[in-house]
Amino acid sequence: MENLKLEKLRQKLRENNIDAFYITGSDAHLSEYVAPRWKSREYLTSFTGSAGYVIVTMNDAVLFTDSRYFIQAKKEIENTGFIMLRLETEDLDPLSFLKTKLKKDDVVAVEKSEISIKQFKDMSISLKKDGINLIATDGIISSIWPERPSVPFSKVRDFKAEYAGKSSREKIEEAREELRSAKAEWTLISSLDDIAWLTNLRADDIPYNPVFCAFFFLSLDEAILFTNKERFERLDSYDFEIRDYFDAYSLTKEDVKGIAYYNDEKTSMSFYHLFSENDITGRDITTDLKACKNENEINGMKKSHKEDAVAYVNFLSKLYKNKPSNEIEISERLEKERKRRKGYLGPSFAPISAFKENGAMCHYSATEESNKVIDTSSLLVLDTGSQFEYGTTDITRTLLFGEAKEDEKRDYTLVLKGHLALSRQKFIKGTRGVQLDILAKQFLFNDYKSFFHGTGHGVGCALNVHEGPARISSALIDVPLKPGMVLSDEPGLYKEGEYGIRIENLLLVKEDEESPFGEFFSFEVLTLVPYERDLIDVSLLTKEEIDQIDTYHKRIWDELNDKVDEDSLPYLKKATSPICYN
Repeated sequence: MENLKLEKLRQKLRENNIDAFYITGSDAHLSEYVAPRWKSREYLTSFTGSAGYVIVTMNDAVLFTDSRYFIQAKKEIENTGFIMLRLETEDLDPLSFLKTKLKKDDVVAVEKSEISIKQFKDMSISLKKDGINLIATDGIISSIWPERPSVPFSKVRDFKAEYAGKSSREKIEEAREELRSAKAEWTLISSLDDIAWLTNLRADDIPYNPVFCAFFFLSLDEAILFTNKERFERLDSYDFEIRDYFDAYSLTKEDVKGIAYYNDEKTSMSFYHLFSENDITGRDITTDLKACKNENEINGMKKSHKEDAVAYVNFLSKLYKNKPSNEIEISERLEKERKRRKGYLGPSFAPISAFKENGAMCHYSATEESNKVIDTSSLLVLDTGSQFEYGTTDITRTLLFGEAKEDEKRDYTLVLKGHLALSRQKFIKGTRGVQLDILAKQFLFNDYKSFFHGTGHGVGCALNVHEGPARISSALIDVPLKPGMVLSDEPGLYKEGEYGIRIENLLLVKEDEESPFGEFFSFEVLTLVPYERDLIDVSLLTKEEIDQIDTYHKRIWDELNDKVDEDSLPYLKKATSPICYN
């Protein structure tokens, strides 16, 4: 089937003497999840996942994506004229692909507002070695997308001081201290969750992420928020000046004075003209401040997880009494219970409810066409999360329908053992997530199995469910884990054509003890939902692991038994009862 959008793009490239077009899949703020305006990757390819790059030449059309989306992407791009290449495998990466397909003096174009300064520089240097030129353009996609959505500007709301713990004025002063420490005089922040944190404001410009499109200019004596003024009820009650969103693009060298500190990985090429070689680059000045939650934020996160757990237990109790008919019905039932909880605002990401072989797609999203009926014994991966007024949750449970097969129980237990090992680990100050990653994979490795997504990501407080800078994964990310950080613990296993398994809790990094060897930290589990007891092969567990599960389940009973619905108590009692072992 001919892809008319693809042909329109190629015609536009011919008109501009461009040989290849590169789509990053991001937005003007280099976000992971984007508003409809910036879904050009989906517009061209029909791929709905949150990660991937697109390259279009006169002869080729390629979608690159990672292991979370291999199965999904292959299905969604059928009959679009695109092929899929797999990142982090033996397939060509985007740069290698361009070098293979293009010749000396050919031109590659990318939208300047959707690529970071660092990525543009790195790509340009690499391509130049082969004589290929990379240019930053403006408007190519808009010219072939006649009904392209506009930049969203939803109404903002205050993030209450009792939840934030600090005023925006205090946060701005903290950020200025960071500037001074870096020996810099100004910064421009494009990252939306950083701006929401700094201003103590929230909105709904991007589905599931309570952020708003804006830029923030901060110097030692100025604080300017660039966003749509109409989104505010009033403009005179904030600790910063408010200017129009698009005015940020009009900033010139004359408007900024002195040495800049900026994140060249989160600032687009649209602002490249503001910076010089003497400026300092690094993570946004606010990112580390945001990642380490203060006492009020921690209390809000704990409260959100307790409220979410009450909803989840009520949901599970009813689920096993009245069996659901399909995947979508399951996620809808959970959403119905969450809506009963005080302070609930909505999901923190699109729910994943994946039965049987659909569970092997890490980020599967059920549609009316794919919605699988619960009509046989198998596993269902249920990965969901909540946004409350005071915190954010993210939880995955693998549910059993019918009788468990031996391989399902073994695989579930191996995943569970890694999940438990990570959460109980103590570690010395300065430990990076990459050093802990093997804890979650060790039992799978010993059984010649693995998973290929990250083990843990940071989570914001009433903010994005994916938050930097820390991660737990095999990636060599040089960010030590610090008290106040919240990260997920979510090992999994995926058997294509059969089933998937994932178990996820959120963990709070906390101070533990100091010894002659240094200061040690540990994790506190925030999530309060029982594991799937009928999938646990007790013969594979050690006494330490059984005691850990029993202690966790007793804590769940103690914290929830007086809060769940009365008719949920029998389920909760059974689900949290001690495990019997020989």
